[in-house]
Amino acid sequence: MSEKLLVPSIEMRLGALLELGRRKSESDASCDKPCPAITISREFGCEAFPVTECLKEIMEKKSGQPWTIMDKALLEEVAKHHHLSEEIVRGLGEKKSRILDEILATFSPRWKSDKDHFRLLCKHLFSLAEKGNTIIVGRGGAIVTQQLKNCYHFRLFASHEFKVASIARRLDISKGEADSVVEKNQKQRNAFIRDYFNTDPCDLRFYHLAFNNNKNSPERIAQIIAEYVTNG
Repeated sequence: MSEKLLVPSIEMRLGALLELGRRKSESDASCDKPCPAITISREFGCEAFPVTECLKEIMEKKSGQPWTIMDKALLEEVAKHHHLSEEIVRGLGEKKSRILDEILATFSPRWKSDKDHFRLLCKHLFSLAEKGNTIIVGRGGAIVTQQLKNCYHFRLFASHEFKVASIARRLDISKGEADSVVEKNQKQRNAFIRDYFNTDPCDLRFYHLAFNNNKNSPERIAQIIAEYVTNG
């Protein structure tokens, strides 16, 4: 079963991303304080997208500004289109590029083996987080943007039983199949973070708060995050 079934349509979110970029360009000149950005790290099977959709709605109401959700699928789609990539990272100047290089260099030499592609993805994450009004899901977002003062980082975790039941329900598969999907994808995610960042995504030092998805609904998690970011 494809993980793509678990995320909203690319077309709708790509349009929202472009609209966000347009509005941010118009407002950046008159804005002294950088807008906040949020990263969501999660164990596979946690209900990150219900959280982020609810969080996006809450933050738009609180700020009166558009927000966008950036995840693996949208990030890869942006990276495929050179013109769109250039538009998104246009605000990332030479000095900031050096800062990003220094950040990446502290984690692992592995990223240099896939330099062009991986560095481009990291530039997108860094640039979008710096501009604010963005919720970044996964992709090591909390690590790449750790030095940005306007970024808030959160982690979702849950019991294996919860994650299996959630995947079985959302993909309409048996719990046996869901068990395999959860195990496979979690191993892949852990390997990605270890290979590129030489660190453990479960290390709570990277996060402002961590949430047990077993005991907190997506709506409650989103509300707590929004209050934390707004009053932080």
